[in-house]
Amino acid sequence: MITVSNIDGKKTFFLLLFVFPSSLFGQGNVINLGKSDKRPLMFVYRPIHKMTATLSAVIVCSGGSYRHTADEVEGEPAANLLAANGITAFLLDYRIPDGRDSMPLADAQKAIRYVKEHAKEYHVRPDRIGIMGFSAGGHLASSVGTHWRNSYDTSNTLISDRPDFMVLVYPLISFADSLTHILSRSNFLGNDLRSESIREFSNELQVKDDTPPTFIVAALDDDVVKVENSLYFEAALRQHHVPAEIFLYAKGGHGFGIYNETASVQWTDACINWIRKL
Repeated sequence: MITVSNIDGKKTFFLLLFVFPSSLFGQGNVINLGKSDKRPLMFVYRPIHKMTATLSAVIVCSGGSYRHTADEVEGEPAANLLAANGITAFLLDYRIPDGRDSMPLADAQKAIRYVKEHAKEYHVRPDRIGIMGFSAGGHLASSVGTHWRNSYDTSNTLISDRPDFMVLVYPLISFADSLTHILSRSNFLGNDLRSESIREFSNELQVKDDTPPTFIVAALDDDVVKVENSLYFEAALRQHHVPAEIFLYAKGGHGFGIYNETASVQWTDACINWIRKL
């Protein structure tokens, strides 16, 4: 609680500040997935109350156009919210690709394998490990979910890197000229704009029957990443009989994170209930 007073002291009011400090949910663990103290890193957010803890875990990937990770506005609030609802969260600071597409994919695959290998330590089930991505992080998450047969990380191929479910929030899905976010595509692929590369990482074209169940969130008025990215991906999932749920806002634009201030109903409640029912 914060007490705010004006200068002359005549008026005083109280403001309740609803935040989820990282320490509250046990972000004590920093996991180094590489060979130095630099990326890729994972930050662990554990549920504080054992009574509310679930057996699920989610690896969270912030957006940032593949040139940085927007952890403060996307990843950290999402990880804290998941932990507050009994879901163990792992915030992944993946490497920035700089035209080398395999780098963030390898990091995300390694993160999934790590959590599955250490599931008992974190009190989660190895078959309930999902991945959440925002914007370009949504492209990364959907790439992991549709390309899991390809091992970009070869450190431990005995453990499957297939996520058990995906949560994609205003995701970039396609690299097609008519749908993509040009800067993100450029940062991911670099100068490799061959039609084969564009098709390979247009993930609406890579869905198969064993693609993980997916929860999608988007706003119809998104003027950064077209909502058709989400709609086409949902259609591909349904065509392959993959369980899918989509939460669409009329307004909200891009980058609203876990809270769309234009709406009275938030996507997070529906998403958490969806994860619990899987």
